Amino acid sequence: MRTASQSPATGAGCEPGFRGVICVSFATTDALQDHDTGGMPRHDLRFAAATPEAIANLRSVLGHSRVGVRVVLAGPPADVHAAASVAAECGLVDEEMTLVCDEVGPRVIFCGHCHTSTTTDHPIGTNVDCQGCGTTLIFTDHFSRRVGGYLGFSAHAEEAA
Repeated sequence: MRTASQSPATGAGCEPGFRGVICVSFATTDALQDHDTGGMPRHDLRFAAATPEAIANLRSVLGHSRVGVRVVLAGPPADVHAAASVAAECGLVDEEMTLVCDEVGPRVIFCGHCHTSTTTDHPIGTNVDCQGCGTTLIFTDHFSRRVGGYLGFSAHAEEAA
């Protein structure tokens, strides 16, 4: 994110130095269709999923925005949290982001052992096998905004000790 004194760049998909509300929708959600921006200018981005290309596009738009921009992210939890992690990397703070997660959808589980991310549709509190190290993980509602996922830890840790 640029301060007002920096020179604007082009090719970001919205006007250089944009200061308003960037509404980002993932999948087929229409949760932001009637989102009130409080009179601030609005720029809409719609992606099928939080693919590397979509994340790069979002990073570019945020990189060309100015201090004071707000971001609203809507869609499946895994996509919304991946985008929120990128927004935080770009300098946005929690107060500048609104997350609107769908009730259902895939969740990202971050393995505390090998630091691999595993995507699952399982509900919170259930077991899932890590795609990196194969450890059976259990995950709770402990969510890390930095890694964009729920912390998974060994489901059988007490048995190993």
